Amino acid sequence: MNQIVKKVIGNIDISRDLTLLLVIGGLYALSIALSNTFVNVFLWKQSGEFTDLALYNLASVVMQPITFILAGRWAKKMDRVIVLRLGVIFLSAFFFTVLFLGEKANGYLLLLGALIGVGFGFYWLAFNVLTFEITEPETRDFFNGFLGLISSFAGMIGPILSGFLITRMEKLTGYSVIFSISLGLFILAVGISFMIKRRSAEGSVYFREILAERRTNKNWRYVLYAHFFQGLREGTFVFVIVVWVYLTTNNELAIGTYGLVSSAVSFIAYYLATRLIKPAYRKKAILIGGITLYLAIFLIIFELSFPRLILYGMIISLAYPTLLVPYVSLTYDVIGKAWRAKEMRIEYIVVRELFLNSGRIVSICAFLVTISFLPEKKGIPLLFLILGAGHTVIYFFVRKIQFSKDRIRERGTENTSVKN
Repeated sequence: MNQIVKKVIGNIDISRDLTLLLVIGGLYALSIALSNTFVNVFLWKQSGEFTDLALYNLASVVMQPITFILAGRWAKKMDRVIVLRLGVIFLSAFFFTVLFLGEKANGYLLLLGALIGVGFGFYWLAFNVLTFEITEPETRDFFNGFLGLISSFAGMIGPILSGFLITRMEKLTGYSVIFSISLGLFILAVGISFMIKRRSAEGSVYFREILAERRTNKNWRYVLYAHFFQGLREGTFVFVIVVWVYLTTNNELAIGTYGLVSSAVSFIAYYLATRLIKPAYRKKAILIGGITLYLAIFLIIFELSFPRLILYGMIISLAYPTLLVPYVSLTYDVIGKAWRAKEMRIEYIVVRELFLNSGRIVSICAFLVTISFLPEKKGIPLLFLILGAGHTVIYFFVRKIQFSKDRIRERGTENTSVKN
């Protein structure tokens, strides 16, 4: 077995903690792929109101940045593994609560949204930090590549399996089954987290200073503004599209089919984007991806049908990797060259998430206002034309990013004596 592994990954020593973190990442990916898409449909079937879904998602995106700040503090002052464990525990609590409430879940939308938002915040902050600490330069490519493979595979089989089970069972029984499976996977992940070596930490927290850094670091400012506009599209599109797929087919299996096709195209597109988009073409790729994402909207806002939604899913699955692969790389390049980046990487990640989720919050609030004053059939397409431009706007910020060949400026620490 070891010889087979060596042939696949090369002569690389894979640590026990790295393997355990991969297993936890895989369990998370499979659990989310099985259930997260269908939570919105589950809540929709109870009320049939977009307002309810918007409130649920709003609670989630409000709690995520708050949790990121708290998780960032704890990640610098306590065991990072405990922070990861808290994320998985809150996600487990979310699915347990959904199962417990059953058909009454629609009456507790804000609670459910808050639970999953807190879970996402703790989990992703800790997972990102642990990835950096557990992997080494020679194992990082293997870890990211293998985790990407697992996540893509989960994204392909999860929705279609869930859709099949739901359509084969009576009433809401199928939903209870897939939510139970997700709960079980998260409980297993909590158990495995106890096998990871404890990683204590020390250090002060400087969120305010890194937030203020955008005033003197233009590149950092452009990155933060770009992430705000990225959130504008994601906030609303993430739940409306899924409901539209269900409304046009009245069949959960169609949602699974949509997820399967989109994930398969995305898997291929991510591979090609990683291989073909060189640093010199990053900004052009971001522009092409952003424009393609916006043009794809015109497929579904005037005439809604399942074939059109499938085509829309395929196009955005090609466009997202074209935009995100160079965009994420450019973002980390900016952070890597920023002031005191090595010791304050947690603060940079948290501040970035604050701007991203601020865009999502504005997006959902705009959605709620729109459907309050306009009929859904007119208001939502109009809003999509506005919010959908968010990814295109990203280019107009990142095109201004320039890296100086001069040595990165060193600042004194007189302004970092006050903790956030």
